Parts: sequence; C-alpha cells; structure tokens
Amino acid sequence: MSADAVRSVVMEREMPYPPEKIWRALTQPELIAEWLMKNDFRAEVDHQFQLSADWGSVDCQVLVVEVNKSLSYTWVAFGLESVVTWTLTPTGAGTHLRMEQAGFRMEQEQAYKGAQYGWQKFLGALEQVAGRVD
Repeated sequence: MSADAVRSVVMEREMPYPPEKIWRALTQPELIAEWLMKNDFRAEVDHQFQLSADWGSVDCQVLVVEVNKSLSYTWVAFGLESVVTWTLTPTGAGTHLRMEQAGFRMEQEQAYKGAQYGWQKFLGALEQVAGRVD
C-alpha cells in the first residue's frame, strides 16, 4: 500500500426493524444523542453539525440524504478527515444496515482501531434505540 492509501471501517448488521424505524434513529437529534452523541443534526444536504461527548467533538457536514435508504456525512476530528455512510436495505426480516467510515490514513492506526471498537458499541446502542421507536 502506498503512503497515501486509506482504509475503511465497515460494519454490517441485520436488524429486525423496518428501514423507517432505523432511519428515525439515524436522523432525529434526540435519538442520535441516545446511541451516538449530543448533536445539532438535521437531515439536509450541506447542513453542518457537531457531535459532542465528554472527550471532545466531531465536526460534520451532511453529504447525502435518501430517506430510509442512505445517509452520508463527513466526520472530522483529531486530524481524521473521513466520511460516514449508512445504507439501509429492506430484507424479509427487517433491514440490513451497513455503516462505512472511509478515510483512515495508514498512520492513523489508533483512530482506525478506535473506530472499529466504537462503532460496534454504537451499532448495538442504535439497534436498541430503533427497537423503541414508534
């Protein structure tokens, strides 16, 4: 791999809920706060928002909004410039959810490993929140 090569963290999960429920958990600020971080998110292309936690914050900008199908935004924090993309695909039993965070440079091993760990936890929490959505 060349020095400027980048990697992605990809998580895929089957959830026993329709895409509409998961979409709400991905796009409603009060629900995002339950599974990810405090935020001022709006599902509007070009909207700039911030995710914040006790360890710091992440600067983001919405890139793609396809209701109940796809959501993508930038994720910039601590020298990491990446893009998070959520893809929702209906299945017979619910929804196949795919999350990809792309843009980890080779020297960002700690951020890459941290994202692999963090997204596992976040997706578990997201599934619980989606299960409570009306």
